[in-house]
Amino acid sequence: MSDIPNAMLPFFAELVTETDEDRRGFETHPKVVAAVAEGMSLERYRALLLELYHVVWHFNPVCAAAASRLDDRFQAIRRFLYEHMHEEAGHEDWVLNDLEAIGVPPAASRAHAPRADTLALNGYNHWAADRRHPCSVLGMLYALEVIASVYGGPFANAIRESLLLDGDRGVSFIDSHATMDAQHMAELRQVLNLVTDGSAQAAVIESVRVNFHHFTRIVEAV
Repeated sequence: MSDIPNAMLPFFAELVTETDEDRRGFETHPKVVAAVAEGMSLERYRALLLELYHVVWHFNPVCAAAASRLDDRFQAIRRFLYEHMHEEAGHEDWVLNDLEAIGVPPAASRAHAPRADTLALNGYNHWAADRRHPCSVLGMLYALEVIASVYGGPFANAIRESLLLDGDRGVSFIDSHATMDAQHMAELRQVLNLVTDGSAQAAVIESVRVNFHHFTRIVEAV
């Protein structure tokens, strides 16, 4: 594949190549490595889930904003977002349930003020869908689903063992998305290969890089 010019690659393959360093920046961060291998303390895991709640809460609003701005050249992508939003509806409640299982009442979770890195992640994704290019939302999906499908399962197992949790109690959101997002990634690959417009592709690549950066900072800060 390295002998094929990027312009000849399907966009999904180009995206993987162009953002591999950003993915590795997340994967090799010492706090990420430690969390996947050893889990977290209860205090740190609570802090992470509180930030994750706000990330998940904004997921569908960002998708909806992007879908509303896609013209008919991107009709297939708009329909994909409609279906994806339906599948993701209410998943912030799963995070609330996990927080409640580890001692944080739903009212306290909803009242939590997100950290600057979480605000930056959500703020960028809303801005990019509105001002950069609505296809940028696919970069958000790609980055978050890579994190969930590749690292979510080992992280959930490490948390379960380190905190002595029973079954999926306290890890239902992360554990379930480790499986769900593997299928989502297969679907996203097909959708990304429909993106042939140069400005749309550039926006997706930028979005992947920014989302990996800010999500790494979120983990780093807890």
